[in-house]
Formats: sequence, C-alpha cells, structure tokens
Amino acid sequence: MAQRFSIGTIVFFVLTFLLGLYFAFAAVQGPSGILRRVQIESETAELQAERDRLKAEVDEMRNLTRRLSDDYLDLDLLDERAREVLGMIRTDEVILR
Repeated sequence: MAQRFSIGTIVFFVLTFLLGLYFAFAAVQGPSGILRRVQIESETAELQAERDRLKAEVDEMRNLTRRLSDDYLDLDLLDERAREVLGMIRTDEVILR
C-alpha cells in the first residue's frame, strides 16, 4: 500500500529544498561566497607584490637621493647623472649601446 503525502507536507519539503538551494548558491556565488573570497585573495596577493615592488623602488630612490645630498655626495653618481641629463661625454670616453 502506497503512502500518500498531504499537500502541506509536499509544500514543506519543496520549500525546504528550495531554501537549501538558495543558501548553497549564496555560499558559493554570493557577495561573501567562496568564489568572491578566492578573487579577493588573488587581488590581495597581486597588490602585495606591487607594494613590495614599489617599496624597493622607493628604497632605491632614497639611496640615490642620499648619495646626492649635501651631507654625503657621491661624485661618481653626480658625474653619471650630469652626463645622462646633459647628454655629454668626455673626449676620451667610448659609448657602448
């Protein structure tokens, strides 16, 4: 003998199933879901790499600035920068490109 379910029981199970599907979809695709978290972690890693690159560039510029300051003057660096900016060479120099 087959057991028959009432309309209320069927509606309850269908709504429960649909609600479960909704929460499963939200857990994967929603604004706080798994896929968004992976995307944010990827963007974070890219931004940290860019931050590290920029920090190294700033450190290099600080070093060059210090070497050209009044307190500590690197004459070789000053000569190199002046030649590069002015585009001049000495007569005894050879330029290799």
